[in-house]
Amino acid sequence: MKPQTSRWAKGVALIAALAVVASCGLPRPGPNKREIYAGSVQQKGDAFVVSVNDRVTRATAVAPALGFSESFKSAGTLGSDTIRPGDVLSLTIWENVDKPLLGPEGQVAAILEEVQVDGAGYIFVPYAGRIRAAGNTPEAIRRVIKGKLEDQTPDPQVEVRRAAGDGATVSVVGAVGAQGVYPIERPTRTLAAMLAKSGGVTIEPEIAQVTVLRQGSTGKVWFQDLYDNPRLDIALRGGDRILVEADTRAFTALGATGTQSRVTFESQNLSAIEAIAQVGGLNSAAADPKGVFVFRNEPGEIANQVLGRDDLIGAQRMVYVLDLTEPNGMFHARDFVVRDGDTLYVTEAPFTTWDKTISSITGSATSVSSLQTLGTGG
Repeated sequence: MKPQTSRWAKGVALIAALAVVASCGLPRPGPNKREIYAGSVQQKGDAFVVSVNDRVTRATAVAPALGFSESFKSAGTLGSDTIRPGDVLSLTIWENVDKPLLGPEGQVAAILEEVQVDGAGYIFVPYAGRIRAAGNTPEAIRRVIKGKLEDQTPDPQVEVRRAAGDGATVSVVGAVGAQGVYPIERPTRTLAAMLAKSGGVTIEPEIAQVTVLRQGSTGKVWFQDLYDNPRLDIALRGGDRILVEADTRAFTALGATGTQSRVTFESQNLSAIEAIAQVGGLNSAAADPKGVFVFRNEPGEIANQVLGRDDLIGAQRMVYVLDLTEPNGMFHARDFVVRDGDTLYVTEAPFTTWDKTISSITGSATSVSSLQTLGTGG
């Protein structure tokens, strides 16, 4: 009777284990392929499930457009000698007399340091009065001062130098070597030159973005494009604010991948194959290479192109399917562009589910058998 009772107990344990598995389900990282396809519009779901091919990769290859508007690009380079309100001037005046107007007796040169141009654009010079400086060059100011002093001292010689004041400055902040406020001078009249003056970028150039704010207008450009396209190296204006920051775009990786997390982009354009590599590739012990999915809210115009329709309005839920086992699967994954906010999901291979089922049944049966053994005292 004992062997028969033992077989009966094992049978009960197996049935109990199957019941547990059937009722509770197996642990897994997300839906399987069958469940994803069941949620498609074709199956009365709410998402379009589309297999990726060459036509789909072309229709969805939308990269973020960065650049400056025509108002930024058409602004001419500032003349480095043009005086502006806030600039600081240094004046030296020589007089060929024993008793000069502007200096002590016996001193032929009078030096007026740090003469700042006021908000109205004027400076004050003793015996010459208020002189319009803003909009003029140092040479033009020199002639004006000389003309006003000639009636009071014979043949005065005047030198006017422009120092770096706050009349034409820009602020540079973010991921640069030295944040601060910098004057626009002859060597730093363009964006690239000013970035170099501030110590250059301190993040990877491939993901660096440069934003310029000017009087209510904003322009943004990739750092690398500044050097690839000379037209993007815009001329600066006083009051410009320059911000350097890393690309903030990211995608989420879930399922049978090397890691499951939110991942930032490492390049301007990121393909599906690069995104997979960036998260450590597919989990070789669990991933199904036929079940690589990209979930996205696609703009209506792109969704219409992908589906060959013209009646969709607004964002559409799209699920793009990549089969890496097909002859062109790797090429499609290489050409398919991942975008900001995408979710990359890799399903588990069928054998993984089977292995979990067997392990769950075996473990449950073993546990029940152990309890039975304890209950019968051996």
